[in-house]
Amino acid sequence: MLVLQALVLALFPKVLCKISSAKCNISNPLPLLHKQYQPGDLIIVGILSKIYILYDMVEFKEAPSSDLFDEILVMTPIYQHFLALEFAIKEINEDPQILPNLTLGFHIYNSYFSASWTYHASLELFSSQDQFVPNYNCDIQNRIIAVIGGPTFEVCLHIATILSLYKLPQLTYGSTPEIISETHQVLTQRMFPNVDYQYNGILQLLQHFRWTWIGVIYTHNENGEKFIHDIVPMFSQRGICFAFTTKFPRMTYFNSFDELIGEAVETYKVVMTRTANVVIVHGEMDDMILLRFFPFISQLEGMPLWRKNRVWVLTAQMEFTSLPLLRTVKIDFLHGALSFAIQSEEVLGFQEFLQTKNPTLAKKDSFINVFWENAFECLFPNSMTAEEDRVTCTGEEKLAALPTSIFEMHMTSQSYNVYNAVYVVAHALSDFLSSILHYRAGKHVTQLNFRKQKLSKLNYFMRRISFNNSAGEKISFNQNGELETGFNIINWITFPNQSFQRVKVGRIDSMNPQKEMFSSSGKSIMWPSIFNQAQPLSQCNNKCPWGYSKNKLEGKPFCCYDCLQCPEGKIANQQDMDDCFQCPDDEYPNKKQDLCLAKVITFLKYEDSLGMILASSALFFSLVTVGVFWIFIKHEDTAIVKANNRNITYVLLVSLLLSFLCIFLFLGKPNKVTCLLRQTAFGIIYSVAISCVLAKTTIVVLAFMATKPGSKITKWVGRKLAISIIFCCSFIQSDICILWLIISPPFPDIDKSSILDEIILECNEGLVFMFYSVLGFMGFLAIISFMVAFLARKLPDTFNEAKFITFSMLVFCSVWLSFIPTYLSTKGKYMVVVEIFSIIASSGGLLLCIFFPKCYIIILRPDLNNKGLLKNKTTN
Repeated sequence: MLVLQALVLALFPKVLCKISSAKCNISNPLPLLHKQYQPGDLIIVGILSKIYILYDMVEFKEAPSSDLFDEILVMTPIYQHFLALEFAIKEINEDPQILPNLTLGFHIYNSYFSASWTYHASLELFSSQDQFVPNYNCDIQNRIIAVIGGPTFEVCLHIATILSLYKLPQLTYGSTPEIISETHQVLTQRMFPNVDYQYNGILQLLQHFRWTWIGVIYTHNENGEKFIHDIVPMFSQRGICFAFTTKFPRMTYFNSFDELIGEAVETYKVVMTRTANVVIVHGEMDDMILLRFFPFISQLEGMPLWRKNRVWVLTAQMEFTSLPLLRTVKIDFLHGALSFAIQSEEVLGFQEFLQTKNPTLAKKDSFINVFWENAFECLFPNSMTAEEDRVTCTGEEKLAALPTSIFEMHMTSQSYNVYNAVYVVAHALSDFLSSILHYRAGKHVTQLNFRKQKLSKLNYFMRRISFNNSAGEKISFNQNGELETGFNIINWITFPNQSFQRVKVGRIDSMNPQKEMFSSSGKSIMWPSIFNQAQPLSQCNNKCPWGYSKNKLEGKPFCCYDCLQCPEGKIANQQDMDDCFQCPDDEYPNKKQDLCLAKVITFLKYEDSLGMILASSALFFSLVTVGVFWIFIKHEDTAIVKANNRNITYVLLVSLLLSFLCIFLFLGKPNKVTCLLRQTAFGIIYSVAISCVLAKTTIVVLAFMATKPGSKITKWVGRKLAISIIFCCSFIQSDICILWLIISPPFPDIDKSSILDEIILECNEGLVFMFYSVLGFMGFLAIISFMVAFLARKLPDTFNEAKFITFSMLVFCSVWLSFIPTYLSTKGKYMVVVEIFSIIASSGGLLLCIFFPKCYIIILRPDLNNKGLLKNKTTN
């Protein structure tokens, strides 16, 4: 008969003493607590340490001799670990397919929350049973072949330090220290996934709910320090700020209750006085005890916990832990908490196994009486604890009747790992035996050879183990000896009867870390009651609304900021934008600067009111010009028409007509032809008109000077001079326009920036200098004409029109001098309006000032249209 003994090491606040009638021997505690095997068996050893001496926190019935009160307590989660271990061994022993002809047993040891006693318990595995002599063990029949250690960080670290020296196969079901991964990797199998999956899951969780302002409470050990040193900076790089980071009080064998509570109060004040609504709790099983003290501390400090409740985000290393002194403390502060848990499945038969537990029947269970008394608040007749107010235990009480805060009937994730760890050892042992049978024959020789084998060889089979457990889940390890599985996201729901329910709301898949963690986007999550079932916010300040950007505050974390309205022309179409941004070229910001609107395409249309007015005005003046032209042709033989060169007058009227008609080139959607013609045609036509005026004025002056006796100017007066002036001026302007078209011709263009909400279809003038050169030459001709006409305005000539030309040039110069600043100060289609108005005003001024007096005489005063009459009038 072979015995398999499982060693499960764990550290907790106060030492776990050997169960006996005497008080605990603090100076020399005995690690061995429980054994269950038959003589002659092969042994795998284990230690569970959630049974310990507890303070009497309410009152001492007698003055104690030390800080400890001699009441032995069995911590319910660890007791379930023990039951999971026992259940797995029971199943294996009853299954002839796994280890035929072999029986498994186990030892349970305690580490006393002390590194020295963890080492002591580890070394006892290599000593004789009766005395502590390391490296001296003659018991071949009861040989230890594997160790299961956990659930705390220190246990995993300390047992690895000792057991790896002996190459003893070991499995840890707590969060594994980094040193094990690097140094003892070959000899340690970890019933815990890669912890980076959990940290990435926490980060995804925070980003999913947009929690950027959080607090952290971490355990007081190397694992917690590593989390702060390595993981917190990584969170900061991903946009997470920390309102605080504080440690749990260190629970040791030596600190007193008052010291522990004092440190817990300080931690509580830090957590509750900060504004972060979300707190990551990076702890272990014993830290849950301190967390459960928070409602008790809130009463002491007068700071109601429910008014400033938090969303607790618990790591998978934590598990609900119950103490009898805390059974009346409400657990509703955990309502709505989110925790990570190693993926687990329901193990069939475990609850039935628990229901069969009975103190009167379980004679081999050293813990059940103590657990029963603590869980049901009763006493057995032979109990060493004397409390008059307690009822007598009948042994018929049902575990299922206990609130889940006292005992859970469903296997927890850590108990599930203990259960699987036993099966890993059993399957590895089965493979090991099969490998021996391959080379040996005969049962006796097989067993004998197995006992002589080096146990380090079992590590080879444990590393490569792969099987489906009774729940149908595949159990295997990666190349680093870590369990290949992921994490569940658990939502805690509490009830008034001190029970709670863990509801799976999401999952972190180790094979696909980027997979959506929540199956229903987290809508089924129950939040703390203070948030009225609305998703909690946890930010340093309110989010910046749309239309505002974040402005960082000096000396504050980057999650704390002010909100500044976007500058003109920019928008912010999301909350909490770092910077505002410009809309696309074809869009513009609305007034709130939180949305881009499509710009309206504009140009001077005929359908617009302005377009209709300008087009009507151009058509009207064109008809007027045609009417004047008809009047002059009809009365071309009269004295007033013949005066001042009739042909030049006709050319002037035609050029004015074309000036009015070229206005239609400025109306409508710009295209390549209209853009090429509008400025050049206007410039040339208008230059012809002004040169005609200049020619008429020049002839008047020269004609007067030619009347003087002996004047040589007579030969210059005539038709040739007028034609020369008109031709030269028009030729110069035409050359400027041709040069413009060659160097940089106007072209259709789109202006998206001049007006905020409009896209302007316009004609780009190309080389702007040439545009102003055309205007400048026209202005030069107008000024010369004005000066000459001004000098000749009082000359005694028949039908002298110099006075009217002076007024017309004054109007022309006034219009185009005001045109330049007005044109430069307007945008879009209104620039075209300004130019069209200037053309109509200046052309209309020429038409009215020069031709209206003549038309008046021709139509209304024909009696004055007589050369002789006018000569007599002039002579008189």
